Amino acid sequence: MDPQSCREQMSRLIREETTALGELAVLLEREYTHLNASDVESLNVAMRERHQCVARILKVDDERRGLCRSLGRPHDLKGLEALLGWCDPLGTLASAWAACTSAAIKCRGLNDRNGTLAGARLQNVQARLGMLIGGRRETVTYGPRGTCSVAAARHGLNREA
Repeated sequence: MDPQSCREQMSRLIREETTALGELAVLLEREYTHLNASDVESLNVAMRERHQCVARILKVDDERRGLCRSLGRPHDLKGLEALLGWCDPLGTLASAWAACTSAAIKCRGLNDRNGTLAGARLQNVQARLGMLIGGRRETVTYGPRGTCSVAAARHGLNREA
C-alpha cells in the first residue's frame, strides 16, 4: 500500500471513529439522565444503543489495527503514530486525530461518571436489601408439633413446651 492510500484510509477511519464517539457521548449523557431518574426501561434502551455504538467503534479500531499489521507496524499507539508519520508526513490528519482523541477522552469521563452513579445506586439498593433481609435472619427452629418457633412466637402461637 502506498502512503496516499494509507492516508485516505486513515482519514476515513478517524472520521468514522470521531463520528461514533460523538454519538456515544450523546448516548452516555442520555444514559446518565435515565440513571438519575431511575427510569429502568429507558435506561435499558439507552444501554442497548450504547453497546451497538461501542461495537461500531471497536470495528473501526480493529480495522485500524489491521492496517497497522498489514504495513508491518505494531498495532499499539507507537505503531499508529509511526504509521501516521509515514503516510501523513505533512500532518494533515493531526487535527482530526486530536479531535478523535479528545472525543475518546470525553467519552471515557462520561462513562466513568455513569459507572460511579450506577455503583452508588447499586450500593444503596444492596444496603436497603441488607436491612430488609437482615431483620429476617433469625434462627428458625421447629417445635415438637412441627410449628416454626420464630413465626409462632411473633404471632403468640408458640405454646408447645
